[in-house]
Amino acid sequence: MGNGPAAGAPPPAAPLSLEGEEFLSWLAVERGRAVNTLAAYRRDLRAYEGWLRTRAVGLGEVSEADVQHYVASLRAEGRAPATVARALVAVRSLHRFLVDEGRAGADPTGDVDAPRVPQGLPKALTEDEVASLLAAVVGDDATARRDRAILELLYGTGMRISELVGLSLEDLALDDSVIRAFGKGSKERLVPLGRYAREALEAWLGPGGRGRLVPARWARRRDSEAVFLNSRGGRLSRQGAWGIVRRYGDRVDLRDKLTPHVLRHSCATHMLDHGADIRVVQELLGHASIATTQVYTRVSTERIRAVYDRAHPRARARP
Repeated sequence: MGNGPAAGAPPPAAPLSLEGEEFLSWLAVERGRAVNTLAAYRRDLRAYEGWLRTRAVGLGEVSEADVQHYVASLRAEGRAPATVARALVAVRSLHRFLVDEGRAGADPTGDVDAPRVPQGLPKALTEDEVASLLAAVVGDDATARRDRAILELLYGTGMRISELVGLSLEDLALDDSVIRAFGKGSKERLVPLGRYAREALEAWLGPGGRGRLVPARWARRRDSEAVFLNSRGGRLSRQGAWGIVRRYGDRVDLRDKLTPHVLRHSCATHMLDHGADIRVVQELLGHASIATTQVYTRVSTERIRAVYDRAHPRARARP
């Protein structure tokens, strides 16, 4: 019997071209793109190059019509507008890189329009829903302490799930009530800790908490510095943390509206509701542009209207 792939198995994905690999290296080294971002670019570019190969078109031979046809093929497959737009960003970035590096004479994507993506509002939880979620963690065993700390941190700091699972013990300064987070592009920022988040972290790191999940021998040396551990004593993954959030969401009937990112949305929305300066929220969340933060101001329009109706003497007719 041979060692080839089983009958009927899909052929292995073709490797990315040399130009594609050089582009990804440039994104990592020169632009500091995060690992997850690079993985998304790799998937999109691999699909694009595979499509070009089926038409015997080399990267240096791509025309505007080819790019238009590729975008049309993605739409014909039923891809969401956001997915098509993301794929086009990767394709456009690659071709611009080739032009800048002198590998191509023109950018075939210059006049190709990205599909319009409807801008949805962040679906923040109400403050009562957040309180219900946080109260869903019961018990004082190590797992409960860990899960409580995760939920309190996600809501209390607005951290991304990738930032949370990437925390190491040296990133914590609990005496000063701050933690160091590494956001997109490995950008570092200090995030303040509220009382509930700090107390939850202290309980997790204290006797009966994290130490109960420490293995007799670390599978990976860097896991020993991880703040959050899984049941096997390794660093908790994004998928593992995501599952923890959803599990408690199920307990309080929030399954259809709760993700880790919704807790980030809720943190920002509730701070703005209570009068926080938008630039402070921008710094807290690690947004590079305030335009990203401003989307949260639209969430509170109904609340602003309610306050206006109550406070302004001519907002509503007097009885």
